[in-house]
Amino acid sequence: MSHPTADVAIVGAGILGLAHAYVAAKAGKSVVVFEKSPRAAGASVRNFGMVWPIGQPAGTMLALSLSSRELWLEILGLAKLPRRETGSLHVAYRPDEAAVAQEFAELGPKLGYQCSWLKPCEVLERSHAVQPDGLSGGLWSSTELTIDPRQVIQSLPNFLAEQYNVQFVFGTAVTAIEPPVLHTGHGRWQAETVIVCSGDDFETLYPQHYAASGLTRCKLQMMRTSAQPDGWQLGPSLAAGLTLRFYPAFQVCTALPALRQRIAEETPEYDRWGIHALVSQTADGALTLGDSHEYSLAVDIFNKEEIDEIILRYTRQFLRAPDLTVAERWFGVYAKHPDKPLVVMQPEDGVRIVASPGGSGMTLSFGVAEQSMRDLGFIHA
Repeated sequence: MSHPTADVAIVGAGILGLAHAYVAAKAGKSVVVFEKSPRAAGASVRNFGMVWPIGQPAGTMLALSLSSRELWLEILGLAKLPRRETGSLHVAYRPDEAAVAQEFAELGPKLGYQCSWLKPCEVLERSHAVQPDGLSGGLWSSTELTIDPRQVIQSLPNFLAEQYNVQFVFGTAVTAIEPPVLHTGHGRWQAETVIVCSGDDFETLYPQHYAASGLTRCKLQMMRTSAQPDGWQLGPSLAAGLTLRFYPAFQVCTALPALRQRIAEETPEYDRWGIHALVSQTADGALTLGDSHEYSLAVDIFNKEEIDEIILRYTRQFLRAPDLTVAERWFGVYAKHPDKPLVVMQPEDGVRIVASPGGSGMTLSFGVAEQSMRDLGFIHA
């Protein structure tokens, strides 16, 4: 009996799956995407929507993030979806924070970052959302942009279906793969190439490979306000001193260990819960606030009020906005490797697993997809 066929089958309709579908379809391949839920509801809709090259380490990952940024702009333009090309500010209030940010502003341009140090008055000229009291200055970067993840993840499947004839099969789990056959809850499909982008689902497909990979799960707590009144705009997405110790890009700074030590000694709760603070704005004007990081294969399904309060207390130290009343709270879960920024596995011929952009899925997704297509020989450099 013949089965429905496609050149490429993708498991997972989160941002990694959608990015692979776009790049494969652009390369002229017929594509089908399977999503076990009625709509994608994992980490791809539970994040800040930040495309954040400033956080990626120099070299391969920074280059990948910048390539991803270009593809983001391309598909958002074609799909007529909004984005905020507002850049980012890491604001500093303590001498050790300013030391790290200034050092990175000196090193960064030579490493490929488009960044500079701003004096307090220059920060306030770029952003009316920054608390001025005690401000030492800020690290400005022009490359960051923000999309609304809920809007994008909901809208892109329709765009890909209409413009590239990508087939989407929602509410259907792929339960087994025997290349070239995929077994699903609604029958069999056949594809020359299968790309598994199933997020933190380590148990359904190739569990032995996931178990041997070293991957774990990261839980993060986040919040969102209502739309800010009177069309108030955040401007650049904001971060502060805690973030300088979080993203690997800043590990090149010799001033970083002193900042880490001071935070560990003065405020150990930030390290205990892996807290740093980011602020982005959605398409409708709401502010997304967060986040924390707890690592374990067994995720605690209950949020901790203590963590939300620490995040809010810290965020109020650098953010001034009309209304910081929390309208929504949630947690997200993503796959994380303790050492590798990305995990790619080939469990058998014709099958590629792409996992764990390590909390940088929005930033890296399209660049990773493009690299996958190069590796598979679908596109050429």
